[in-house]
Amino acid sequence: MNWILLLEQTLNGLQLGILLFLLAAGLTLIFGIMDLINLAHGSLYMMGAYFAATFTNWTESFFLGVLLTLPACMLFGILLEIIALRTLYTRSHLDQVLATFGLILFFNEFVRLLWGPIGLDIPLPDILNGSVELIFGIRYPAFRMVIIATGIIVALLLYLLVSRTKIGMLIRAGASNRQMVSALGVNINLLYTIVFGLGAALAGLAGLMAAPIMTVEIGMGEGILILTFVVIVIGGVGSIRGAFVAALLVGFIDTVGRSFLPDILGLFVSNDVADTAAPAISSMLTYVLMALILAIRPQGLFPPKGV
Repeated sequence: MNWILLLEQTLNGLQLGILLFLLAAGLTLIFGIMDLINLAHGSLYMMGAYFAATFTNWTESFFLGVLLTLPACMLFGILLEIIALRTLYTRSHLDQVLATFGLILFFNEFVRLLWGPIGLDIPLPDILNGSVELIFGIRYPAFRMVIIATGIIVALLLYLLVSRTKIGMLIRAGASNRQMVSALGVNINLLYTIVFGLGAALAGLAGLMAAPIMTVEIGMGEGILILTFVVIVIGGVGSIRGAFVAALLVGFIDTVGRSFLPDILGLFVSNDVADTAAPAISSMLTYVLMALILAIRPQGLFPPKGV
């Protein structure tokens, strides 16, 4: 096994895991605190990518586009919570699933009307368009390293927010006993709005970071949302730490598996069969891991003690 290729694919897996964590962190906060199953969370990821493309085009600066995209995503999430989702808190999970699935269809058509059916690209500035030198002269794309570094910083800041601040104390209390928090005079609706806005900003951040390395297109959040739910189940519903560890595991398994399984299978079957079967088996490994976790530890790797 080529250790240089292994290092590169490990970094790719880490980068994918970071994107999954940003999505999973917001989604697990929303479910853990608000008890809301939001299938439209992937649409917030998509909107983040479209906002980034639009603002970058308007300002002719990727960095200004990023600065404008994050508050726009948070505001968009807050408006969505107030207008459409607030009425779902007292409804059954089936009603929430049906309603938020409808929002997926709505946002896909909304994007089609506003931006058109053709995908968008976001050009990177020269400083992020090159590569950085790692150990032994190995080079790795600079923007992917920025994604990894940004995700780690956000994970640390999110941990400090939840565990070391007053708003974090309210979030953990709301996740444990929302009725008691409300009885103590806390505006639970405002807390829910803040949490949903934070989750939307995290999803938008994932979208804007993914946008320059893939095509910004309608429905781009639907595929990654499935992996996000897998991450939440593996890590433990409502757990930020669990989401982080599980996202890295899933990212590593998916990326490294797709890279090395064809060579491993090629030892036993023809190369054509190996090349065809390897991606499917690699995807299956993620769900096999989820099934094992559910069988051995149904509450997930790190069940929340608050959040």
